[in-house]
Amino acid sequence: MTRIVQSLAEISDTYDALFVDLWGCVHDGVKALPDACTALQAYRQRGGTVVLVTNAPRPRDSVEQQLDGFGVPHDCWDTITTSGDSARAAMFRGAVGQKVWFMGSEAIDMAFFDPPKIVTDPIAIERVPLDQAEGIVCLGPFDPHSDPEVNRPEFLYAKQKGIKLLCANPDIVVDRGERREWCAGALARLYTEMGGESLYFGKPHPPVYDLARQRLAEIGKQVPDGRILAIGDGPHTDIQGAMGEDIDSLFITGGLAAADTRTTDQPDPDALDSFLQRELISPTFAIGFLR
Repeated sequence: MTRIVQSLAEISDTYDALFVDLWGCVHDGVKALPDACTALQAYRQRGGTVVLVTNAPRPRDSVEQQLDGFGVPHDCWDTITTSGDSARAAMFRGAVGQKVWFMGSEAIDMAFFDPPKIVTDPIAIERVPLDQAEGIVCLGPFDPHSDPEVNRPEFLYAKQKGIKLLCANPDIVVDRGERREWCAGALARLYTEMGGESLYFGKPHPPVYDLARQRLAEIGKQVPDGRILAIGDGPHTDIQGAMGEDIDSLFITGGLAAADTRTTDQPDPDALDSFLQRELISPTFAIGFLR
């Protein structure tokens, strides 16, 4: 039975580390959420460790710069784990070949093609047109406001050629302020539905959690899974991922599921129960917003 709580402080003493989602929890895609930042600062002041675990398809340095732009204070987190770093490591180990067709933003995603330090012998990656590609590297749609169906012709060609798609962000949608955008996960879902093979590296899939534990070890923290709390607003990323890793979770209902859970300040208990049963998820705790 999911327990609705009033604040992070109500439960946080049970945990030595937090795996905290970003979008919808710590920021809204435009600016920091002050109450969430204050709660994380207080948790760290009591000795806890905060790992930001995001499905952002970019290296963690790029995410840190974005957080600075949103006004997220440095003292509310210890280290960052990104789906992008997990996927990037797989790409440089040859998961989808050397010649790849890139999907994403030319303006913001090019750092993805810099070899990560966690890969000791990276292969050479070449960006090529689709008809020359051995694999697809998908960081997101070319236009985040266009229906993923616009990519069906390219995906049909790729499926017929047996090309694998590396998905650097399993999220289906995000809300940037008041506007909803499609993510790489929507494209990967379409490709899979069409019969293609998609490879995932962010939440809820194991590789990003393995990297999060590695990030903890890098800063000298050895935390057993029973002392980790995952926090997020994604029912099928944050919560399903935590369930798969057998770690406790705090579901932020005021994000993607705000309408379904009738969240204003806190979720409506009956609406929350109905939503959890429908989505087949069972978070340990729930709260309207991280605070």
